[in-house]
Amino acid sequence: MKYLLVMPAAGSGQRFGDAQPKQYARLLGRTVIEWALAPFLADPRCAHAIVVIAAGDTAWSGVAARLAADRLGTAIGGAERSESVRRGLAALESRARPEDWVLIHDAARPCLDPHDLERLLAAVSAQGSGGLLAARAADTLKLSADGGAPAAAQTVDRSQLWRALTPQMFRFGALCAALDAAHAAGRLPTDEAQALEWRGERPLLVEGAATNLKLTAGEDLTLAAAILKARAPASGEGTMRIGSGIDVHAFGPGDHLMLGGVRVPHTAAVVAHSDGDVVLHALCDALLGAAGLGDIGQHFADSDPRWKGADSRQFVTAVLGMLRERGLRVVNADLTVLAQAPRIAPHREAIRRAVAALLGLPGDCVNVKATTTEGLGFLGRAEGVAAQAVVLLREG
Repeated sequence: MKYLLVMPAAGSGQRFGDAQPKQYARLLGRTVIEWALAPFLADPRCAHAIVVIAAGDTAWSGVAARLAADRLGTAIGGAERSESVRRGLAALESRARPEDWVLIHDAARPCLDPHDLERLLAAVSAQGSGGLLAARAADTLKLSADGGAPAAAQTVDRSQLWRALTPQMFRFGALCAALDAAHAAGRLPTDEAQALEWRGERPLLVEGAATNLKLTAGEDLTLAAAILKARAPASGEGTMRIGSGIDVHAFGPGDHLMLGGVRVPHTAAVVAHSDGDVVLHALCDALLGAAGLGDIGQHFADSDPRWKGADSRQFVTAVLGMLRERGLRVVNADLTVLAQAPRIAPHREAIRRAVAALLGLPGDCVNVKATTTEGLGFLGRAEGVAAQAVVLLREG
């Protein structure tokens, strides 16, 4: 089967207690919305997804660029959730038939278990109408006389009560009609199932895990992180990412090279816009590559006058800041210098210590090697110098 997805993400999350909307909060190296989208973007049955954002949202473009998913589109939301969902459905009209399935999932639900998604798809498609994930009410429930607290309360029978979750799954045409009818009557359903209920439908409840929580307050991030970590491999380690980088510079007039932030005397210098430190440039490319953030040229263009003669340690420091924003940390780095001259051995330890300090790593987590090309090529003719870097990053 194929299905479509609408993810409302236009809310401001005022109760979350953060300057940014909760869907863009950092959670184990990703934003919350990236976790929320992950089960669907990993599912080939999801034919297309629309993320509904607020007008003036400046954060989504960066997330979309990282996801780089050709099945992902965007719509601008309304003042209420149901209005945003309807606008997301409108953005799918050219792709959807009335009988197609469409799923609605909250951007603030990062802990959907893929097994629950499978159960929903199987149960609702077999039933043929529509339904939603739900969790049994586990706590003793009280009814307040006036809806506030403190107040006199009465215990409510919870045996037939469920908490509505997402995704919710309905036929495209039926959901559009139900939302249109609700809005025409001046009614704002709190979820999609309610809009169908108002038209006489009885959506199917499919039991899902209570861990499919919706982030409301800032402390919910801690709980979400614990849930996601519990699903990680038994080692308990976060996802690891490997990156590699290469940089080359030709020799020109001068009396030294910068290698790993260390001044190395030589009969030539490198031709470069910045200080031409091939070791640190290769390291930046490796770090950026592991994080999926492009390359050094995208962030520190050699046509930008700000970087004229710049100390390449600035580049590494800036890249490390980008990694921290994404919850990534460096585990180790392996660096290789390729040059016929100068000899690297007398400077190897100084380079290793300098790079380790720059990365904030113990000395044994950085390795520096050097090799020649046995007289072959432009390196063998001592026309330039090159470096290669390989790094390991870890999320969390």
